[in-house]
Amino acid sequence: MVVTSFSESPMATQADYDRFSELKAFDETKAGVKGLVDAGVSQVPRIFIQPPDDFTTGDTKFSFPVIDLQDMNTDPARRKEIVDMVRDASETWGFFNEVNHGISVTVLEEMKDGVRRFYEQDTEVKKQYYSRDLERKVVYNSNFDLYKAPAANWRDTFYFLMAPQPPDPQELPPAFRDILIEYKDEVMKLGFKLLELDSEALGLKANHLKDMDCAEGLAMLCHYYPACPQPELTMGTTKHADNDFLTVLLQDEIGGLQVLHQDQWVDVPPMPGALVINIGDLLQLITNDRFKSVEHRVLASHKGPRVSVACFFSTALLPSLKLYGPIKELLSKENPPKYREITVRDFVAYFNAKGLDGTSVLEHFKL
Repeated sequence: MVVTSFSESPMATQADYDRFSELKAFDETKAGVKGLVDAGVSQVPRIFIQPPDDFTTGDTKFSFPVIDLQDMNTDPARRKEIVDMVRDASETWGFFNEVNHGISVTVLEEMKDGVRRFYEQDTEVKKQYYSRDLERKVVYNSNFDLYKAPAANWRDTFYFLMAPQPPDPQELPPAFRDILIEYKDEVMKLGFKLLELDSEALGLKANHLKDMDCAEGLAMLCHYYPACPQPELTMGTTKHADNDFLTVLLQDEIGGLQVLHQDQWVDVPPMPGALVINIGDLLQLITNDRFKSVEHRVLASHKGPRVSVACFFSTALLPSLKLYGPIKELLSKENPPKYREITVRDFVAYFNAKGLDGTSVLEHFKL
């Protein structure tokens, strides 16, 4: 890779700067942000530079919620406590850390190690998976919205559509094929538990959200955030809300994930053995704004590489005609529907076309 082909100075004049050509040159390396770092880049190329107002500092006065699922299925009183905590966190934060969730620390660590193994192998091996075709079940690239977003993010991503129709195991990278399949199975089981708790928190029968097929689809996004030479100029992931029903996030110890709470950016503290759970836009839509899908972001950092695995419960771009709108049992004369019915495919397609531009997808689907 020729690093000097990218404009590294934010002071370059507009006449010297052909953004599309620089994006294309970066994309065609198929080496991602890691390729830039491996090549010794010492300044953030201009295509990654974010507007200055995106760098407001986080607030430390809030205590991020932690929910312990211990004894959830054996102690009815304890289960009620957990349901109450899930309700409160889903209505006010849209996020919480979850411990004693049933997935072993061994599996969590091996999943993170597997992501590192993939990204840290020879670039030529990785290139065979590189694509911008979001219809594929197995896609590695850097910035799904590279040509649409106002600025690129300092991260690379490997995307897998693992349910309801998983790829052939031979399509998965050997570097972490086995753990991908094992982790997917564990997260699917956890997703069913979480949707039961969400259903009960809404005053519905435990199987309500599951019967709506909210856990039918699962997409796994394995992110790799290389150490950044100038983290004050760019972002690991720009602010956004997730376009799914529910997200289960595995993050490593480096940190950098922040949630927008009461107009303040709050750090999501890494906890050994914990998973981060958050409400997605589709769950906010079907709960008619009862549960909140909250904006979040990942800061770039001198530390790295940071790895995370985000599991999205959504059928994404599968050709399902099933319509989702506000759940009728939650509506009343005082609480009329706020959103029109939409297929998951159309919802996600709109999200992908828009890219991470800092605006809410939900506004587009309001009545």
